[in-house]
Amino acid sequence: MNTEYTGSRKDYFFGTVAGFLIGLLLIPILKTTNPDIFEQLKYILVPVFMILVPIGLIIASWISQKISIIWQLAKFLVIGVLNTLVDLGVLAFLFSLASLSGAAIASNDILFTFLVPITFFILYKSISFIIANINSYFWNKHWTFGTDNHKKTSAEFTQFFLVSLVGFAINIIASSLVFYFFHEIGGLTVDQWGLIGGAVGSISGLAWNFIGYKFIVFKEPENNPV
Repeated sequence: MNTEYTGSRKDYFFGTVAGFLIGLLLIPILKTTNPDIFEQLKYILVPVFMILVPIGLIIASWISQKISIIWQLAKFLVIGVLNTLVDLGVLAFLFSLASLSGAAIASNDILFTFLVPITFFILYKSISFIIANINSYFWNKHWTFGTDNHKKTSAEFTQFFLVSLVGFAINIIASSLVFYFFHEIGGLTVDQWGLIGGAVGSISGLAWNFIGYKFIVFKEPENNPV
């Protein structure tokens, strides 16, 4: 039987921590993409998101009394935003490391050409996705879909990996299409288009990931009548 759910202290604690991390990760990303806005907002990003995320969860809990899936979807979207920023934050960090290196590696340089040409952008995007995916597993397991599903950890992680692998393919394809077709227009730098491509890729995989995590990986066990 469905019951009205308004969230526990754990939910709002996790939401506040997620808001803190979202604000923190936005700082280097905003500094890279829009330095002027960064200078205006750099001191308020963290406290603003520490307030906005719990408020959003409260609103979602009210709506979930009519549409139950909204509560879980709201938590998933919070973690989706956090994972996107982890993804982009690592991507921005790798861009920065490359620009500081003596080789002055550009994102669209070719890494190697054996069989399939690979750009440094794809390498960076793969690394950032893997780190964001590890973050995603722990947040979704212990918060978003935090149910006692009695699965063995190895089986659950294998399912998570396979679902995420499909999401990875969607992520890479979408981000690469944006990067390759648009990085020479709009007056933006190659690295800025790389971040935009990364954002599009991350967002494109959210719908698939929610369905896969909810109905495959963290599926609640059916209560069979005795």
